[in-house]
Amino acid sequence: MKQISKNIKTAVVFTLLLIVFFSCKKSFLEVTPKGKLIAQTVSDYNLLLNNVDLVNIISANAQISLGDEMVAIEPYFSGKDLRTQRLFRWDDVVYEPNEDAGELSAPLKNIYTYNKIITELPNATDGTEQQKSAIKAEAMAGRAWTYFLLINYFGKPYNATTSATDPGFPIVTAPDVTQTRFTRATVKEVYDFIINDLVTAIPNLPQKVSSRVRMSKPAAEGILGKVYVFMGRYSDALPHLNASIQGLATSAIPVGLYDYNQTFAPGGQFTPIDDFGVPYPLLDGNQENVYGKQCYNDGPFGNALVLDKKTVDLYNSSDLRLNFYSTMAAFGPEYPQGFLRRTSPGTIQFGVVVPDLYLLRAECEARTNDLSGAKTDLENLRIKRLPSDSYEVPTSVAGQQLSLLKYVLDERIREFSAMGYRWFDMRRLSVDPLFSSNAYTHTLYSATGAITKTFNLKPNRFALRFPQKVINENPGMENNP
Repeated sequence: MKQISKNIKTAVVFTLLLIVFFSCKKSFLEVTPKGKLIAQTVSDYNLLLNNVDLVNIISANAQISLGDEMVAIEPYFSGKDLRTQRLFRWDDVVYEPNEDAGELSAPLKNIYTYNKIITELPNATDGTEQQKSAIKAEAMAGRAWTYFLLINYFGKPYNATTSATDPGFPIVTAPDVTQTRFTRATVKEVYDFIINDLVTAIPNLPQKVSSRVRMSKPAAEGILGKVYVFMGRYSDALPHLNASIQGLATSAIPVGLYDYNQTFAPGGQFTPIDDFGVPYPLLDGNQENVYGKQCYNDGPFGNALVLDKKTVDLYNSSDLRLNFYSTMAAFGPEYPQGFLRRTSPGTIQFGVVVPDLYLLRAECEARTNDLSGAKTDLENLRIKRLPSDSYEVPTSVAGQQLSLLKYVLDERIREFSAMGYRWFDMRRLSVDPLFSSNAYTHTLYSATGAITKTFNLKPNRFALRFPQKVINENPGMENNP
């Protein structure tokens, strides 16, 4: 555990170096080479779950560029790598024919590790059956989280009427590096697989959160609740989100919301704010992390993608979350049009986080007409983000179901803008009858703030295409249109 903490607490430079080590191999599975990952005892398999690779999904960050809260500005945009430019334009082809995908490399490597634990642990030496059950449960829930990420990259948004025929993602359950032929399961099959893993795992998981990099029952309940939200099954999601939030109260380590009124006060934990942003806690020291996963964010140094004015206008001027943004380009001039650049944190932490649990539950409460419950959850978050005179949900909003639901979704943007969450929300809202008519655009601006070009999101691009390299290496595997 100490080694995990040491690895996670490394500098941004080390984080950048990790990207190199996550480059894809010539196999779809992206696994550790044969003979390099050997485990025999229960203790060995337990230690596999402390692997820093399971936490650092560094290159899986396409969602940041895809969200509609972002705009691009020259001359910085033209200097970005082609992958970022193509993602921002919602191009059909993101990767060159010989390139690997960041959205595949680390997740698939992790699935191999989880599969190895699940498959081989019953034959491990020493240890009790209870220990084996707990370790296997962690691996199954971790595999479920990873498949949930992959299906939200490469499968269509879940639609109950079409999910049984929509192509999803290959379900791989064997830790076999020699396997070469893969068939895409349907979206429904992948979601069923995720739910089965979580339902099977939850009874055997630790009741208390005692580590931010290991799975617990509250974390898995939160994941299952989120999966149901993405399926549009809001009544089914609520009991699991309730169980997750209630379970945090007995955590063995501090878990809860930061109060920005305190952390941004003079001498507070998030001060001083400098040119590189807020001194935000790293993953294992962040009390809002229930189950830690992180990807790279170039916000502290990248000037090309910034918040658009429409998003900026969602914030109250006293909102303390604005401290995470700058009106200036890094080592450059002030942005036009009131654009804001996210300066911190340097890595996006997106496994299971406390504010997401509260906002998901508020959304489910609003959708099931528990307006007072939704208002309470919103204000439980907002009172930690705004001064005491401006955190309350407006009365005109709180009493109207659709208005309150829209307010919850806007709060998700305020909480998570420029962190990739918006893209996944856009996907699920695209098949929601209340919001399916929404149109999404990206705008490229000149250095002076003039519109240079506008890009429209086509329905097909709610799912990424597999890189051509993957298709070439897996004959017969269907690509997205």
